[in-house]
Amino acid sequence: MYYYHPWAICAIVVMNQNGIVAFSPSFGRGRSTHNSHLRPSTFIAMRKTSLAPSTALPMTSKNGRSSESRNLVKDFMDQTCQVLQIAAVSAALMFCDPSSSFAENMHDFDENGVMATIEQDISKQKVVAPAPENAMEEVYKLISKYYIDRSISQDNVDKLHDQYAKILGKGEGDPMDLATKLTKSLGDKYSRTLNIENYERMQKYDLIGVGAMLMPDQDGQIIVGAPPVPSSAADKAGVKMGDFVTAVNGMSTEKRTSFQIIDQLSENPNAKSITMTFRRQGPLDLANEGDIREIELAREFEEVKNPIEYSLARRDDGTNVAYVRIKEFNALVKARLGAALEDLESQGANAYVLDLRGNPGGAFQSAVNIAGFFLDDKTATNVVDNNLAEMPFQTTKGKVIVDKDDPIVIWLDKRSASASEVFAGALHDNCRALTMGDRSFGKGLIQAVYGLKNGGGLVLTVAKYTTPDGTDIQGNGIQPDIASSLPSLPFFSSDTSKVDFEKIMSMQKACNADNVL
Repeated sequence: MYYYHPWAICAIVVMNQNGIVAFSPSFGRGRSTHNSHLRPSTFIAMRKTSLAPSTALPMTSKNGRSSESRNLVKDFMDQTCQVLQIAAVSAALMFCDPSSSFAENMHDFDENGVMATIEQDISKQKVVAPAPENAMEEVYKLISKYYIDRSISQDNVDKLHDQYAKILGKGEGDPMDLATKLTKSLGDKYSRTLNIENYERMQKYDLIGVGAMLMPDQDGQIIVGAPPVPSSAADKAGVKMGDFVTAVNGMSTEKRTSFQIIDQLSENPNAKSITMTFRRQGPLDLANEGDIREIELAREFEEVKNPIEYSLARRDDGTNVAYVRIKEFNALVKARLGAALEDLESQGANAYVLDLRGNPGGAFQSAVNIAGFFLDDKTATNVVDNNLAEMPFQTTKGKVIVDKDDPIVIWLDKRSASASEVFAGALHDNCRALTMGDRSFGKGLIQAVYGLKNGGGLVLTVAKYTTPDGTDIQGNGIQPDIASSLPSLPFFSSDTSKVDFEKIMSMQKACNADNVL
């Protein structure tokens, strides 16, 4: 499952799975710092303490400064540079303590919006120019911070990193090849590097459609968390990693999560473009300052296939059975499923079969979002990060489409995996649906998808999830309430005639009664 930050949600995550990671959802103000590990990538801009005047970005009138005030700032920086350097070193030492979860999210953006590392020689109190970062270094840092399995030997990862760094230092080896070897050393079949072509293919989980990965920084402000997808609308418009996103379609992003932004955009899923307001903070800008641009970006979902098929069968007893097949949880699933359910309801559907057979999963956010068509403000799943911090994810409020009294059965097979299991577990554990068929695949891990500066990407396992009742899906799957031999790939059938909805309703009522007791 990709925990994909709308990024492009690659999760992934961008996810984006991976949200992860991909594919996240977004952790706004007031969240525990432990939750930062669930993000596919979290960046916070630290002000550089010593900069040559020529490195500063040109300031515009939108910075709110006159040229005179700018000179005053320059003079102040020049006069107090040494004092600030010493203070910065002290702060860096504090934040670099491994026990500090806040430290794990501290990075610096240079004037081009590129993440860099600041090193300081305390004895000489001067800033050493940041070394250029390559794909191997990027992947090493991401693994060290976010990989879920803390039982792996970090010493082994460190040794491999040092070995590969020496190879690159000699001008030998390819950074991406070495990054791939470093990732494979984890022994995790779900964690892998992506070349440019494969990273671009992950954009079918892009819930926004402009090629920009959005995520919250440590202060809850929405930023562009990875280089835009090459040739995407965001890339062509000059959007860069580290840009703040202050508004979407004229609505401020302040105190909002990326989930809420996705919900806003999903209200008009057929919109051909969206307008985003970006703020690029320069090295001498104070908080909330910077060059502001409002850009209209074209949305592109043309290569994403409609994941929904549906039909209605009317029985003589008055039961109108809606059959809905969900093929995968891609960028279109919420809009297409919502439209299908509204159409079925208008035709008088009063019982549902949701077919997840052969569905391998997709974007984590999509699974949580569409659960809101059936559940109003209920826990859809619990996500557990590499610090064992647990976060519940709720369905939306006021978005239910299907009548609460309509019985629902979910068809599963051995290939129903990941986001499929999130969705099925959400409805099942909240007594909204029964499961039928075979035990599901059992993939309860979340991969985040990180964009790399070379245009490629990294899929990394960053968290796991449990159902609302606490069932650990990984390796176990979801056991069906009603074991039944259903036709599977490639012979899917939409025949719902053998589903006994009287039995389904009786079992759902018993489930609700048990929960009340």
